[in-house]
Amino acid sequence: MVLGLSGMGQAWRVASTLWGLPSVIGESVLVLSILVWAALLIVYLSQAIQQPQYVRIEAEHPVQGGTPALIAVATMLIAIAALPYSRLAAEILAAGAIGGHLLFSLWHTGTLWRGGRSPMDTLPTVYLPTVAGNFTSGAILGALGMPSWGWLFVGAGVFSWLALESLMIHRLLVPEPLPVPQRPLLGIQFAPAVVCAMACLMLSPGAHEPWLLMLWGYGLFQLLLGIRLRPWLGEQPFVMSYWAYTFGIAATTICALKLAVSGVDAARFLALPIFLCANAFIGYLTWKTAVLLLSGQFLPKPP
Repeated sequence: MVLGLSGMGQAWRVASTLWGLPSVIGESVLVLSILVWAALLIVYLSQAIQQPQYVRIEAEHPVQGGTPALIAVATMLIAIAALPYSRLAAEILAAGAIGGHLLFSLWHTGTLWRGGRSPMDTLPTVYLPTVAGNFTSGAILGALGMPSWGWLFVGAGVFSWLALESLMIHRLLVPEPLPVPQRPLLGIQFAPAVVCAMACLMLSPGAHEPWLLMLWGYGLFQLLLGIRLRPWLGEQPFVMSYWAYTFGIAATTICALKLAVSGVDAARFLALPIFLCANAFIGYLTWKTAVLLLSGQFLPKPP
């Protein structure tokens, strides 16, 4: 949720520059993302203190094991949101998040390299520690004006993504399809290329080199593929894992708007429809989530 909401808040910030839209809308979305981040972090830390066995079970799970990386990734995005208001707060959040990201991703990757996993357990959650974490680290370092450090993380993210992408595609091509409850996780599959492009645009503001357009184009193709697979993906009724789509959608939108600001013709043509569709989709998920919250099903009990 934090990834999608903060991403759309950032998109509205750029849209305010590109089209002169009210800046208060983007800042309001970012405030909402900060509140969601704080609430979920408090709940997670409370569970970690009171019932640490559930945290351990999640971290050791072959599919869910990568999801704790989202704590650091979300915190980095909150740091980007806070930067215009307090550089000190952004630096503190970024330092803690990058340190946490490195510790967890090294532990998680070291666990994977020991083997003993079933190929059927290779799902897009495997991208979160080394791909999402490294790309977002590069983005916040770019925002803080430290591009030489940021490119180190982007490099780690790119080669981790290329190594894992073939494994993920192989999993999708085997005779046994993804179980219905796991299909929303494919939303993560659509994100790496555009999140990489977004990080690069943070490190090199105003850039519009062909390789950036190539990354953005691959992300757009993935999203179109998601639309083509909608009936198959939609066999799972709404659950919170549908938010997995939003980081890629928000990053695609940010790239479109920033490239449009830089004068890229294709981005100027596509920016508005992408922006409208992204707002509609994330708004729909927000409404469905509010329904779950009001019905008491937002935070299910641990197994």
